[in-house]
Amino acid sequence: MFGEFDLEKRVYLAPGPTDLRKSIDGLSVLVKEVLQLDPFSPCLFVFCNRNRDKLKVLHWEHNGFWIHYRRLEKGRFQWPDASHTGPIVMGQRELRWLLDGLSVHQKKAHPKVKARTII
Repeated sequence: MFGEFDLEKRVYLAPGPTDLRKSIDGLSVLVKEVLQLDPFSPCLFVFCNRNRDKLKVLHWEHNGFWIHYRRLEKGRFQWPDASHTGPIVMGQRELRWLLDGLSVHQKKAHPKVKARTII
């Protein structure tokens, strides 16, 4: 889903539930007024519904907004509750974990390999 995006792009989660009847304009207002961030920045802004089975991702690119929508048929996202203040910042690797049903706070994962030689 996010393979075409810059891997260094920041991801911001809006903790707690969001009314996902909101579309681009409503989510952009939440980014600006609640998260106090710029919706036109090259970041991904992620929102989840109360049941934690639906997500929307807002993303600005060049001259317009993208909105990505995901609905789980079974299971729930491990979404942070509203006790967190402000947005939760993460990378796309952690977002991938979240989309796969894992916690974004993995205790152990394979480390990134930086070697560029082949024997």
